[in-house]
This record gives sequence, C-alpha cells and structure tokens, in this order.
Amino acid sequence: MDWYAVFVESGKEEFVQKQLQVHFDDSVLRSIIPKRKLTERREGRIFHVTRKMFPSYLLIQTNMNVEKYYIIKNIPKLIRILNTDRYYSKIDKTEIEIILKLIGFNDTVEYSSIYIENSNVRVVSGPLQGFEGIIKKIDKRKKRAKVVLSLMGEERTVDLGIEILNKLE
Repeated sequence: MDWYAVFVESGKEEFVQKQLQVHFDDSVLRSIIPKRKLTERREGRIFHVTRKMFPSYLLIQTNMNVEKYYIIKNIPKLIRILNTDRYYSKIDKTEIEIILKLIGFNDTVEYSSIYIENSNVRVVSGPLQGFEGIIKKIDKRKKRAKVVLSLMGEERTVDLGIEILNKLE
C-alpha cells in the first residue's frame, strides 16, 4: 500500500480521519495525523503540549484506485488529495520513511535528548537519533530543534521538542 497526503480544512483533521474510518476498514485504509510534543511557556510556567506536525494535513495509506479516490474526495471538510500531475500522487518512499520513523507507533514525535558541544549536535536518544543531518537550528531557550522535512517534494521546517543534556552521558 502507498502513502498519500490529504489536505483538509484547518482544525478538521480528526473529523476527516473519523469519516475515513466510517467509510473504510483499517485493513483497506490507514490514516494518521502526525503530531509532535513540545514545551511551551505561559505565565512563567512550562507546559508539555502536543501539536500537529503538518497542520491541515492527514496522511493515508491505501491501494488507491478510482473508486476509493471518489469516496475520499467526497468526504466533508476534505479539500483535496495532494498531487503533482494526476488526480493523486504517492508520497515518495524516502520522505514517508523519515516521517514514520520520527512519529513511531503512537503517531507522535517524542522528545529527543541531545548534547551540544561547540556547534556540533549529537542526539543521544529519541526519534531524532540518526537524523542529525536534518536538524537546522537548536533553540536552547524554547527547547526545540528546527528540522527540515520533505513532504510531496516541498521542504517544510518543523519544530520538534528536545531535552538538552549538559554533559555527555
């Protein structure tokens, strides 16, 4: 089965996901909303929140055909299935593999523990381990790493939560 990106109305990702589950069995179509854990400061307090990695997008895995395409296309709040030249286009395998490795089994990118020495970043544990090359910037104050992910050929910068270690463990 191949992966496809679906563009939906803002804030309606869960609604569209439920509609897909009504129309399709899990063995026929799998849908995920990639999320990420972040720390946010409000009123001097630190909160751990979960945010969508790609707002207004849903990723689906299915064996697409014309019949499924029209069922999916007619779901309320769904704007379109992303494409490059036809009615629908697959997400490149290398792009989806990185996203799936990052989100793991619960569809959420957890915190990664990193160690910074001079200007070098080393990921000690977490989903970013082995992906040091996609990290573009570290915000020590917000405890976030800016990473560049590709989705349907477009590069997108995404903030992911990190834990900064003072010394290498």
